[in-house]
Amino acid sequence: MNKKKQTNQRVILHADVNNFFASVECSMNKSLINKPVAVTGNPNKRTGIILAKNEIAKKYGIKTGQVIGEAKAICPQLVCLSPHYDLYEQISQELHSIYLEYTNYVEPLGLDECWLDVTGSENYLHKSGKEIADELRQRVKQELDITLSVGVSFSKIFAKLGSDMRKPDFTTEIPLNRFKEMTYSLPLNSIVGIGNRLENKFSSIGIKTIGDFVKLEDSLLENMIGINGLNLKADLLAKRSVAVLDYYNLPPPKSIGNGTTTIKDISNKKDIEKVVFFLAQKISTRMIRHNVLGSTISIKLKSNKLKTIAKSSKIPPTNSVKDISKKAMELCDKIYKYNVPIRAIRIKLSNLSNASIRQLSMFDKEEKDYSTIISQINKKYGKIYLASDNATFINTSSHPQE
Repeated sequence: MNKKKQTNQRVILHADVNNFFASVECSMNKSLINKPVAVTGNPNKRTGIILAKNEIAKKYGIKTGQVIGEAKAICPQLVCLSPHYDLYEQISQELHSIYLEYTNYVEPLGLDECWLDVTGSENYLHKSGKEIADELRQRVKQELDITLSVGVSFSKIFAKLGSDMRKPDFTTEIPLNRFKEMTYSLPLNSIVGIGNRLENKFSSIGIKTIGDFVKLEDSLLENMIGINGLNLKADLLAKRSVAVLDYYNLPPPKSIGNGTTTIKDISNKKDIEKVVFFLAQKISTRMIRHNVLGSTISIKLKSNKLKTIAKSSKIPPTNSVKDISKKAMELCDKIYKYNVPIRAIRIKLSNLSNASIRQLSMFDKEEKDYSTIISQINKKYGKIYLASDNATFINTSSHPQE
């Protein structure tokens, strides 16, 4: 593997799969070519929602988080499919394997995005960062039958902005001598980590673009969002650059959580259980991937009046879907009376420890958790695919955080 070259300017790529879930489904089923396709909570329920869509569906106006019935009204020929999360995990690992042929400095951001530091790779490949990006796009297209958008720049933050600027299947280069003219007019929420809450907070004082943001006085910025704001400003002024992590030495997470804003306000216990189970599935999958158990669980609920209630509890170490969803609902029962409409739910597991691996038997008397069994079967025999219909109210636009 390459060693980092001592230079003042790095060459960073950000590779982002276009319409990941839907693209993977289309690549596995050639009959879907040239059809509008969406991955949804439950294709048989018009009340389910759109989790992802392909480019053709996007052109019809189909949006992530839209109720299936509304999407079908816009596009009656829309093909709705259940998600196959194990398949997406497998393709993600295959992407990583391709990236690692170019550099060991590969840092994942979710299943479908990665930063790559190819500074040293340029020397032995005799190719520029843009040429490497174009080669990656061609290889992924040929080998996995999906497409990438890739940003090329001198830092992680501008490489990410680059990959978002032109989609699908495009390479965008943001050089040091043009980064201001290319990015400062972009809306503030173009930056990873600036969500609706922060966007609204800055918009209220007239800060709507990246250019507006970097003009803020440090004292005001620090008062509004603390040291993270100062670091972000330094990144956007090209005065600071965060290193891409070594794939083989990624630090273990301190906590693993997922949250979502519901498409419609909910207060019925069964509806909340569906959302909790959906989040527990995603958390469990990531915990098993990291080979960790959590011994503290936290749940946070936000009402439609934006009032937040939260509670944490110690639990026996676990990464089980069943345990996580059960304990989360027990906490929910303690703090929530199911009388105020809920808009957002977040679950987090912390106090993580290494999971001890033991041989599983399908004939043990004690009850096994399906998530662990499936994960170990997948590792030994290859992927098997399970679909869930628990995403009726889920908005998947929010990002998991570790």
